[in-house]
Amino acid sequence: MKTFDLIIVGGCSAGLAAAINAKRLHPEMSVAVIEKLPRIGKKLLATGNGKCNLTNEYALNHEYVNRDFAQAAFDAYPPQKIVEFFGSTGLLCYADSEGRVYPESNTAASVVDALRFEIERLEIDVFCETPVTDIKKKSNGFLINNEFECKKLIITTGGKSSPPQGSDGSGFLLAKQLGHSVTKLYPALVPICASPEITKPMKGVRVRNVTLTLKGEKKIAQTRGEILFTDYGLSGIAAMELASQAQKYIDNVKEKPFTYIDFMPDMSYDDLVEYLKNLCKIKRFCKIDNLLTGFLPKAVGIAICKAAKLYNAEMRIDELKEKDFRQTAQKIKSFPLEVSGTKGFANAQVTSGGIKVGEIDLKTMQSKICPNLYFAGEIIDVDGGCGGFNLQWAWASGMLAGEVK
Repeated sequence: MKTFDLIIVGGCSAGLAAAINAKRLHPEMSVAVIEKLPRIGKKLLATGNGKCNLTNEYALNHEYVNRDFAQAAFDAYPPQKIVEFFGSTGLLCYADSEGRVYPESNTAASVVDALRFEIERLEIDVFCETPVTDIKKKSNGFLINNEFECKKLIITTGGKSSPPQGSDGSGFLLAKQLGHSVTKLYPALVPICASPEITKPMKGVRVRNVTLTLKGEKKIAQTRGEILFTDYGLSGIAAMELASQAQKYIDNVKEKPFTYIDFMPDMSYDDLVEYLKNLCKIKRFCKIDNLLTGFLPKAVGIAICKAAKLYNAEMRIDELKEKDFRQTAQKIKSFPLEVSGTKGFANAQVTSGGIKVGEIDLKTMQSKICPNLYFAGEIIDVDGGCGGFNLQWAWASGMLAGEVK
């Protein structure tokens, strides 16, 4: 039997932060990390397109799900303290113009190495390739897999997103074994399936700055940013940030919502009509498929003209009438796509949902149901948008849980 004062189940962002903070604060404590994959930190290697977007300087103003619950962790460990934490491991960071914080090396491997070396320096035991399937509460602690014993336990196994990288939902089963309840789970930060017959001709085309509005019976959510057209619908940050709300609406209302794309969010409808009229003078001898090429990719311009019911490959721009300009402007400002679902957990960056926050003490991350049990990271019902916000929650909640009061 392997016995420790503290065991962390889950060796990625929240778990490694918890282990390091616990050992630093309580050097006399014996600490171990149990990870089912062959190595710790694997999911981190895929974050930020391989650069690892560690946190975001503006995280304290971000609209997280269950933000009020997360606030205590953010108060204790705001983005600056996370940067300082990594600095203490020898990792230098920088922030871009949107507040996204990356390692100076621009490689996620540097982040994993910094955490791994600190784990080794602190002599924290690590057991990889060790899936945890059973946890029993004992009078003096916990029994794990009938192989490990500990006085205190932190579960940081992540959600259900990206199963090959370790988050397969198994942590929720462990939480239920210990008396906790879990909300309905949805894939978040995942591409959406929407009107493929419309998007497929635009496959591979990116549009840099659009506004997406998700509507059902009324407005559900709105995002702004880049989109990528695919053969099944939409990817890109702006689309992915709508995914969980879209899936929740489909499941709960049993109807498909629409997402409306505003390709020119900084120009009013009336100004856009006048702009199109001026374009007509400049390009009057061009074919209709070149009408919008001055500010939109050609394939998108053709799709807009088709939606405005004025597309004819042989039609010249100088044939357009007043109503045509208005119809085109309307589609530029509100291009509809019917959303049928998402690409699922296998393609999701984050899980929306998790252990109910009412069952966890927000000031310590300790369970209100099972003494000496703690949770941190994605396994809890807290999530945010793209840009380092979810890793900020992982680090902050992990370090708070690592205080093990």
